[in-house]
Amino acid sequence: MTLIELIELSASRLQQAGVAFGHGTTNAFDEAAWLVLWRLGRPLDELEGHEDDAIDATQAAHAMQLVDERIATRKPAAYLTREAWLQGVPFYVDERAIVPRSFIAELLADGTIDPWLSENTRRVLDLCTGNGSLAVIAAMAWPDVRVDGADLSLEALEVAAINVGKHQLEDRITLLQSDGLGALPGPYDLVLCNPPYVNSASMAVLPAEYRAEPELALAGGMDGMDFIRQLLADLPSRLSSEGVLVLEIGNERQHFEAAFPHLEAVWLDTSAGDDQVLLLTREALVRQ
Repeated sequence: MTLIELIELSASRLQQAGVAFGHGTTNAFDEAAWLVLWRLGRPLDELEGHEDDAIDATQAAHAMQLVDERIATRKPAAYLTREAWLQGVPFYVDERAIVPRSFIAELLADGTIDPWLSENTRRVLDLCTGNGSLAVIAAMAWPDVRVDGADLSLEALEVAAINVGKHQLEDRITLLQSDGLGALPGPYDLVLCNPPYVNSASMAVLPAEYRAEPELALAGGMDGMDFIRQLLADLPSRLSSEGVLVLEIGNERQHFEAAFPHLEAVWLDTSAGDDQVLLLTREALVRQ
């Protein structure tokens, strides 16, 4: 059996089992490639040029065992491999924290947010930091800033600490437990937030892969805006005069605009479209 044949067989099994994607991959082939390459100890970007590599029966059985575990448990692949990648940066993850997949990472990497920042941008907050991925990517993107990564969950912060250490950023990233902005006086020049925003109706029909994640990191109340309402009420007092918020709301734009009809938001383009992430200035928050 060749490597590509093993991946295609694995993809077929994932497809037939009806597993759900969205935690780093969007389709059965990519998910199968991730699982197979990881189990074989190969770099995840090594498929091209190695499609016809011979895989012996023992290796194939070992890889299929992981694919079968993915099907049986319905856990995201990242929880099985204990690794997730965001903008080419590797992160440790386990069931204590949500699998990192924020579109805000794209905006940090491609410089989309930079026009709203200045030479005075020094303090950044990653609120609802989870496994710390956005805090790490922000620190990498802007070497002169200091980043606070905050979360209500102590377990998530334990995972975040692993990633801060993994990327040797202990001197620039501080991890803090906070219920919203409660323990965070600021002022911050930039706040990044991928909060719990899934509305109740959507929570009720989430695939098992999403239910394997901490509910605290997903559920946003009836319209998905519970956390966000409190955040926007508290935030002006925590932002510097030219501070901005970059907020991810997933598929909840309709609910967001219904909850904040007078708020002047700037919607930012991501690979998922221009209705997933928005930017708010302190001025807009005060004026609403």
